[in-house]
Amino acid sequence: MLLLANAGARPLRAAARAVSPCLWGGKHFSSGKEPVENSPATPMLQHLVYKIKSTGPITVAEYMKEVLTNPVKGYYVHRDMLGEKGDFITSPEISQIFGELLGIWFISEWMATGKSATFQLVELGPGRGTLAGDILRVFSQLGSVLKKCDISIHLVEVSQKLSEIQALTLTEEKVPLERDAESPVYMKGVTKSGIPVSWYRDLQDVPKEHSFYVAHEFFDVLPVHKFQKTPQGWREVLIDIDPQVSDKLRFVLAPCATPAEAFIQHDETRDHVEVCPEAGVIIQELSQRIALTGGAALIADYGHDGTKTDTFRGFCGHKLHDVLIAPGTADLTADVDFSYLRRMAQGTVASLGPIKQQTFLKNMGIDVRLKVLLDKSTEPSLRQQLLQGYDMLMNPKKMGERFNFFALLPHQRLHARSHEINANHSKPSPSPVAGFSELTWQ
Repeated sequence: MLLLANAGARPLRAAARAVSPCLWGGKHFSSGKEPVENSPATPMLQHLVYKIKSTGPITVAEYMKEVLTNPVKGYYVHRDMLGEKGDFITSPEISQIFGELLGIWFISEWMATGKSATFQLVELGPGRGTLAGDILRVFSQLGSVLKKCDISIHLVEVSQKLSEIQALTLTEEKVPLERDAESPVYMKGVTKSGIPVSWYRDLQDVPKEHSFYVAHEFFDVLPVHKFQKTPQGWREVLIDIDPQVSDKLRFVLAPCATPAEAFIQHDETRDHVEVCPEAGVIIQELSQRIALTGGAALIADYGHDGTKTDTFRGFCGHKLHDVLIAPGTADLTADVDFSYLRRMAQGTVASLGPIKQQTFLKNMGIDVRLKVLLDKSTEPSLRQQLLQGYDMLMNPKKMGERFNFFALLPHQRLHARSHEINANHSKPSPSPVAGFSELTWQ
């Protein structure tokens, strides 16, 4: 992904808010290419201007949270933003192979950890339900392997619009859905293959049972705090109203330290960093659950291992979009810092990755699966679609090297095969984890 803004790289001029010149002085950050005309006065922009006038400049994290998930005007809450007609497209929408290989990964891990009697598949931010649907198709095809396992699906979704689309994708509403807006489980149904599926707004409401978690392009939309290193130390990047244009937003630097600065590492060498406390909370919750009840978490997203600086950007109509222009009409995102996720696991569980999507999918056997599908396909248009999807997923210049996979597993998963010790009582050898090494069936 290309960067839209380079906040902090080129301070333009000192500026202060007229209402509070001493408190809110700071340097002005460019939000990207300066528009010729003013930002459209969207309902979200009007809401933010009123908020800033009332309480002062807001953090980038607060801005992201309002723009994306505000219950009334939030970008994610009342629209379907996925697919060719939306603002962005994800791997599961590009090729069925992606979800199928993730389904194989979860079955492989379930087998490697003793084939538990229960199998909760929990997806964070399920999009249209396409990924879960592809995974469930694999489960059905390998029904003989899972026949004695009690499988259930648990979807964590804040968008009412998307939850309805997910329900249609997964259940086709052959069995009427149960709805209770006041309950932590606000919707229940049964998938086309007869598996129970439940919807939640918060991960903490999902039952703490033996679970396998998947988060695909979920962490990149969680709110980030942005910081710039200055001669006076770290200063948080805030969002304020431009004093020259009353309905235009701009970046400024806080005049003194802010509470979120506590999340910056003492030995940080970059001059600009983004931190996501909410991601840390979720990783800690996942880690504690996996350590307590077993299972694993697989995270797929674009990101870095603690090396990038300013990655905050917007997407609208599949094109980069200035993050401060027409808020509420475009997706906002920032690269995931996998080194931060690793730290937040705090040793409670083991972690693997990040590794490039190209490597992960190749290890999972994407080439073999593509060949099988091509051999079965007689329609030229379908063959072309399969090849184009493969290229999008694997090409280093497309998704192949921009997306990464990262896993959380119980420590014992990496230290030994499931209680396998040979006759000489030698130290058991580690069991390979599919995707992070070549897939092997045992």
